[in-house]
Amino acid sequence: MSPGPDATAPSPVPDTATQYMVAMRDGVRLATDVYLPAAGSPVPAVLVRLPYDKNSRYVFMAQVARRLTARGYALVVQDVRGKYRSEGEPLGPVSEVRDGYDTIDWVSRQVWCTGRVGTFGDSYYGFTQWAALSAQHPALRAMVPRVTSTDISQFKHVWHGTVVDVPWLRFVGYIASCWTGRYVHEKEPDWDRVPLTEVFEAYFRDVGERSFWYDLMVPRTIPVPVYGEGHPHQARPVPTLHCVGWFDNVATFSMRDYMTLASSPSAGPYQYLYADSHDHENYHLANVPIQPAEDHDINDDALEKMLDGYIDPAIDFFDVFLLETADAAALPRVRWHLGHAGDRQSSAWPPPESRPLTLYLTGLAAAAQSAGVLSATQPSAAQTCDWDYDPRNLVKSTIENSFAFLFEYPDESAAAQHPNVLAFESEAQQQPLDLAGPVDLFVRVASSAPSTDIYAKLCDRAPDGSIHQIVRGQGVLTEPGPGSLARIELGHTGYRLRPGHRLHLQIASSDYPEFPPNSGTTENRWTAATRAGSRQVLHTDAALTSHLVLTVVSPWG
Repeated sequence: MSPGPDATAPSPVPDTATQYMVAMRDGVRLATDVYLPAAGSPVPAVLVRLPYDKNSRYVFMAQVARRLTARGYALVVQDVRGKYRSEGEPLGPVSEVRDGYDTIDWVSRQVWCTGRVGTFGDSYYGFTQWAALSAQHPALRAMVPRVTSTDISQFKHVWHGTVVDVPWLRFVGYIASCWTGRYVHEKEPDWDRVPLTEVFEAYFRDVGERSFWYDLMVPRTIPVPVYGEGHPHQARPVPTLHCVGWFDNVATFSMRDYMTLASSPSAGPYQYLYADSHDHENYHLANVPIQPAEDHDINDDALEKMLDGYIDPAIDFFDVFLLETADAAALPRVRWHLGHAGDRQSSAWPPPESRPLTLYLTGLAAAAQSAGVLSATQPSAAQTCDWDYDPRNLVKSTIENSFAFLFEYPDESAAAQHPNVLAFESEAQQQPLDLAGPVDLFVRVASSAPSTDIYAKLCDRAPDGSIHQIVRGQGVLTEPGPGSLARIELGHTGYRLRPGHRLHLQIASSDYPEFPPNSGTTENRWTAATRAGSRQVLHTDAALTSHLVLTVVSPWG
């Protein structure tokens, strides 16, 4: 099938690679490129399995291959089932466990391979590594999943009691654009359609195909049969370098995997962390605002510089566990970047010297008009403030493409002025405040609706008044009420709040179209033809305080 007007045909296989059609156990053949070093002796292999055209400039595998083959590795890159040159149907994550096992088996038996295989890759091609791990092929010896999650099939589950993860609308948009047929579609959905299901039904009508994966998720989630052979968290441990971006829109999910496995007595010794101040598309905080000369998506020199932090840490890791030419004792357990300060190392995450810092939400009367206060002093009296969820005046997302967050790096100051956004600020810092670890918001919220969504952004307010996000989180309060604290997980970060800067917190009940609006009733948010407004009330008092818990490695003040 040829691509339509909004899709791109596969790029040519480079001269440095040889393509094979590798048969899976059901006879379906997957297009697989092999890049070999100049030496003819068997070498360890690094496997990448992706859905975005293995030869495209977007995934830059030819450039990655140059670095890997120069260090004595073969690189094997495969279009997953149903995508681009591979046969079969594009079913998304349901076939990756078996196909991952079968591909590792094929690689490990080639004459140019020593029988030792590692895996590498971002996002969906980080998830295909987790799928392969769950199949437990004995040739798999090391893996480097980047900006990904074992939970990529849905990104939705109960996490903190009555707080449920909000469905991620932009992720559903990804499923529509990348998993409707063989090719990736560049067409943007029409987000103004109601109900939300019609946004995607119209999209599928326009492109002439629909997505099997979408049909498992909307309007009610059907559990995707991904790990039929056992979840990767329970698999035989394999040395794993978790590569996380502090500004990645799936960083919270990535860190859930790392923290779960690092705390396991059996798997913990095999877990390593490399966390940097980049987003999902590998744009870095140090380069904002991104200029054309620093944009690796269009500039080859910028791409080569970006690869230093992209593939080189993985090669160092593979040198220990695949090539076995480096000493594992010299490999840092945790390498992390402190935004605006530089690289750090520690023996664990959070760093052993870190401590919690609690800031209380006070001055609530001013939170809806100007800004309440983030204070280290606990409030002595009861306070409340309210805000509306107004489906006729939704709080708009400040970002168009959250996967490339730092490319846009939006100023959040306009959002703080929205009538349905609460804001809280600290005093300006007199000395650097270094954040290194998780950030959590605990709020007492009542609502006139059966459930309500909470969107929270912790930001850095600069002396010039500009406001930029550090971390964010969201959740559905399924049983809102003033009698208990709801935890909103904002994720982990390594970030320096510089002298003269303030912490700035925003709280709202919508963020569209990044997330789907609440129906305001008991009706399914995907199918609701109309939405009802609601009023939320934030409570705090000396006995049960709404508060923010930071993890810091420097004094407050």
